[in-house]
Amino acid sequence: MISFVTLTQQSLPFPQLPSVVLDEPNTGYGLAQQLCRERKAQGRLLWVDATANIDRVNTAEKIQVLVAKIKSVGFNTIVFDVKPILGETLYPSKLAPKLTEWVRPWATYKLPADFDPLKVMSTECRKQGLSLIVAFNAFSEGHREFPKKGLAVAKPEWQTVLYENTVAIEGNTLGENLQILTDTAKLPKLTPESYAVALDKDGKLVALFEGAALAALTPKTSEGGAFLLAVGKDEAAWLRSKKLGESLQPTVTPRFARLGEMAQRQVPLMTNPHHPDVRQRLLDILTEVASGYDIDGVIFDDRLRYAALNADFSDLARKDFEAWRGQPVESWPQDIFRWEVAWPTLERRWAVPGPLYEQWLVFRAQTLKRFVSDAARTVKAVKPGLCFATYVGSWYPDYPELGANWAADDLQAGLHFLSDSYRATGWAGLTDFMVTGCYYKIPTLRDALTLGRNIGDTVEAAGQFSNRAVGDATFVYAGISLEHYKGRPEELKRTLQAACATTQGIMCFDLSHDIEPLWPLFTEAFKTPLPAPHTLPGLLPELRRRREKKKASGKPEPPVILYRGTSGTGF
Repeated sequence: MISFVTLTQQSLPFPQLPSVVLDEPNTGYGLAQQLCRERKAQGRLLWVDATANIDRVNTAEKIQVLVAKIKSVGFNTIVFDVKPILGETLYPSKLAPKLTEWVRPWATYKLPADFDPLKVMSTECRKQGLSLIVAFNAFSEGHREFPKKGLAVAKPEWQTVLYENTVAIEGNTLGENLQILTDTAKLPKLTPESYAVALDKDGKLVALFEGAALAALTPKTSEGGAFLLAVGKDEAAWLRSKKLGESLQPTVTPRFARLGEMAQRQVPLMTNPHHPDVRQRLLDILTEVASGYDIDGVIFDDRLRYAALNADFSDLARKDFEAWRGQPVESWPQDIFRWEVAWPTLERRWAVPGPLYEQWLVFRAQTLKRFVSDAARTVKAVKPGLCFATYVGSWYPDYPELGANWAADDLQAGLHFLSDSYRATGWAGLTDFMVTGCYYKIPTLRDALTLGRNIGDTVEAAGQFSNRAVGDATFVYAGISLEHYKGRPEELKRTLQAACATTQGIMCFDLSHDIEPLWPLFTEAFKTPLPAPHTLPGLLPELRRRREKKKASGKPEPPVILYRGTSGTGF
């Protein structure tokens, strides 16, 4: 139940900023909330993206000025990205090529080959008393805009393998030479051999056309129908053999392809979490940085996941899955799921779960939890006091498809995928803190109601759910995107209140997002210095002791409110 409360000015996260109306009974719920309010601890993180900020960190003097500025406005933690999705590193690594330039259409930014920005960043953070968390993109070793760069380009066997589909009609594959058309205004170049048939909504032939005449006729399809056009010689000969009234039904067959082979793909060149060399190299990079630099911790960015629901379907993944379940998969990959196509366009629309679908989701989530455990153990083996953290998007229902269960391993919520087996794959308890991307433009639930908007698309709703999903297993900081607040300072003030009222701190992404006009606002908000929860010795163990005591009492948790957020938020 939502209960709006106007908090007293002194009870707000930032008393010097304007007041907001919040769902305080739910927003303030939880042991982590209580403990951090008691100890007056609040994460104030500023993210410094690697490629977007090269020109700000390519000399020692620039870093010195930058860190001093960040300290002066009241942030207590810098998150410094040193391994962007391309896979090159900002620091000189023995395990990865060094990033020396970043080419954009409007400029080329240089990073001297002999300059180590991480070393200088560490030195300056120590001088200023700031916590330094180093960020890495895990399962990404390439970038769509730089097709010849990246270790996953040099080592294509590292790329994730996608389960795609091929659509055929009587063995004739749809493609350049055989096409389904619902709009004759988009005809390809026709030849004298071209031939076309009109199909009704059931796939029956209702008309025949010489392809070259199709454009002149400009016929219309029947409702729900389409044209099947053969351009190639062999395909046209086959299609000419068909008679009116015959039915032509499509068949969908699996096809596997490495991500880099796809004509259209996402920006990061994602790697295979099942490849032992991929995993070990990431662990070695963590060791390299943890042992070589004076830092306070590490954080994995969003690419700590599978590329999509249809990844990874490599032979390695199948072998691991069959070993995990103790028996072979009889029909691969259809026992996991099969693709369905929509008539009449024959475009892929949805996945139909197979008998092993639920097991597959659990297996993938367990695979990533095991890697998170290995990574945390690796970092703490170098320096036990280092923090290990993860960044994730706040819209939790996205993540079963991506294999990343960032919640606590005992989360109870009314989500269809949250079986006992899946629940146990939650990794929140393996981290020292977590950042969730609450990247919405509307600050509070009340703001959304006033605007007539979905209350789930608010920073307050996303932060509130993040806090409940993690369930006091670790600290949570709500991430906000500064690009949403350009020219909107009052909304940013309200967002700061909402983010830090619902979680134990805030992460501002990113330094590059026209932050200069916002420095005075942060100075006002952060007027009273506070330590970040992850920097206080003993605070996380105390939280977990209280959590275990509460669980032992048997006192039930109140229901988790499931807001309808937006898919992809925080990616």
